[in-house]
Amino acid sequence: MSSASEPVPASGFFTGGEHLFPVRVYYEDTDLSGVVYHANYLRYMERARSDMLRVAGIDQRAAHEAGIGSYAVAQVALRYRAPARLDDALTVRSRIEQVSAVRCAIAQSIWREETLLTDGGVTVAFIDPLGRPRRQPSDWIDRFNQLSS
Repeated sequence: MSSASEPVPASGFFTGGEHLFPVRVYYEDTDLSGVVYHANYLRYMERARSDMLRVAGIDQRAAHEAGIGSYAVAQVALRYRAPARLDDALTVRSRIEQVSAVRCAIAQSIWREETLLTDGGVTVAFIDPLGRPRRQPSDWIDRFNQLSS
């Protein structure tokens, strides 16, 4: 149980239709050359997407536990532009690009101040507990549409 004096994880925030999520580069994130290992950019983006949904009021855990369904990544595209290094303060920017009954496309980029380091996007599909495509909850679609306009 958490008390009022204990810190809570940063969840980021929306400004307009864009979610901003802070990330710090730790030693464990870097490779032998001292730059962020390429797969860790995907981890940063996943954390940002999860918190973007949470901040938007979408409870993925409750939907999963109720047997309604969950998201599965259907497609990922990334472009690496500049390296991040140990102790850099980064911002992951996420924006809903397109929503359908089953899918949601999210554009994401990672910045160090004014320098774009990585950009791309992910498309997630909503699936039932057996892994078949399923319509997303209608209130989620409504929320995504609000955020993308």
